[in-house]
Amino acid sequence: MAHNFTLGKNERLKSRKLIDFLFQQGKYINIYPYKVYYAKTVLPECLVLQAGVSAGKRYFKHAVDRNRIKRLTREAYRLKKNSLQQLLKEKNLQLLIFFIYTGKTLPVFAEVSEKMEVVLNKIAEQIVQQS
Repeated sequence: MAHNFTLGKNERLKSRKLIDFLFQQGKYINIYPYKVYYAKTVLPECLVLQAGVSAGKRYFKHAVDRNRIKRLTREAYRLKKNSLQQLLKEKNLQLLIFFIYTGKTLPVFAEVSEKMEVVLNKIAEQIVQQS
């Protein structure tokens, strides 16, 4: 089966209501350099997964740096999300995820990609334990 390595507009977490719900009701895990919030929810139509990304202004004063961190994070997520997506489809669940970059230095893609895999595997383990 061919994997869909896309991150379309409908897969991005933009709704203020859903983001508020995620931060109030969701759980989180810390895996340096990310703090990741996640919550099961009901999403419209055939969506299984929605994700958002943030980088703080405290350590990265320039928007260029924050945008680079967010771009690297989205790219790593786009490439690694398929295993989690398959698990959610099998369990008939829908999930919201929000990545907050908490590191103090600009990352390289290899580091981000490695940590993204660890984060998504940890979330998958949590889902399996809860089901």
